[in-house]
Amino acid sequence: MGATTELSAQEKYQLLRDLSFKIKDTLDLNVILNHLLDSLKSIIDYDAAGIFVLSENIEHPDYHFPNQKIAGIAKRGYSNHPVESDEMLSKGKGIIGHVIKSKERIILEDVRLDSRYIVGRAETLSEIVVPIIRDERAIGALDVESDKLSAFDNHHLEILEFFADAAAISLEKAILHHQILEKKKLEEQMQMAKDVQSSLLPSQSPEIKGYDIAGICIPTFDIGGDYYDFISLDEENLAIVIADVSGDGIPAALIMASFRALLRNQLKSSTDPAEIMDLLNQQIPEVSRKRDFITAFYGKLNFKNHTFSFVNCGHNPPLLLKPNGKIILLETGGPSLNIIKDAKFKSDSIKIESGDQIIFYTDGVTEIFGADSKEFGFERLSKVLKEPGNKSANEIINDVVESTKNFSGSGLYQDDFTLVVLKRKKEQL
Repeated sequence: MGATTELSAQEKYQLLRDLSFKIKDTLDLNVILNHLLDSLKSIIDYDAAGIFVLSENIEHPDYHFPNQKIAGIAKRGYSNHPVESDEMLSKGKGIIGHVIKSKERIILEDVRLDSRYIVGRAETLSEIVVPIIRDERAIGALDVESDKLSAFDNHHLEILEFFADAAAISLEKAILHHQILEKKKLEEQMQMAKDVQSSLLPSQSPEIKGYDIAGICIPTFDIGGDYYDFISLDEENLAIVIADVSGDGIPAALIMASFRALLRNQLKSSTDPAEIMDLLNQQIPEVSRKRDFITAFYGKLNFKNHTFSFVNCGHNPPLLLKPNGKIILLETGGPSLNIIKDAKFKSDSIKIESGDQIIFYTDGVTEIFGADSKEFGFERLSKVLKEPGNKSANEIINDVVESTKNFSGSGLYQDDFTLVVLKRKKEQL
């Protein structure tokens, strides 16, 4: 066989340098590991060699083997056998499986004398196997086989361990590179999703004579399940919608996008609040899971006669704030959508007087906790809204945002934060 003398520190350094030079321009795991086996061949004259790794530890799509306990990700000199007939690959048995499980180094002078041995190739007579260690765990093994008896000794063990370390580093490098690429891809996809969702929210507030309207949506993550909208129905009517999907993140955002599309489609044929929600409650199950539900508030503002008809589907009741400080909750409606299949919704109507304000919000506005674990809650929100001063809708929103952040001591929200303000300006005498 090849070298039988122990590698000196200088020889190890030179070998590592040569390996680094060969693989420095690639992150391809297949290229790197095959370079390792080729370099090993120049030192140990093997007849077969392979790098075997537990499938569960290969976080890389090119080496994903769901039906294999152990995957041979770089091999030399082995015959191709069906995986199902190879108990080492399919079930993790044999010398290689034992080494991975025990982290034990093994030299077999005659493989025929070891009951743990499983025939991988008929010509093999002796074998040497060392574990590949990552984070103090054996994730695989480096295997070398010979067609001669007693071909390996303890000096070969040291050489093989050196290459096993290089294999572990290479695996770590390739997997980390893949994770970085996947993270970058995910970040790009999330940014795209964020841009798409942002485009679904109003780009500007409607300008209606005698009214001041504004809204804001601050998702907890890049995208979320809160939604608000201003939809022009005709020359006299404006729809105002606010909704919240159970859950958060991508699933909630997808359901909310579907809700928006269904709502806008229904508004082409009907604008009656109760009828709209009856229809949506029948359609939502087609675009959501059984456990998902949507709280929603739909209102129709007639800005000619100053009436506001609405339906509340399990949503936080908007606050009708009168100039004298009185608060009326807009509660009429029914359950959240996708809770009761045949639910029927009721609508109501109010008159909006000069100086009246309606504040629509999701639970992310009130369910904010301070350092003492107390909730911001309805009472604190009401107090902020009642603060004196003839403030614009945007100024009111800014006051609520500032108050909630000061209360929590954080600039981040634990739930999506959505707030809409509808204000009828005071008429000049």
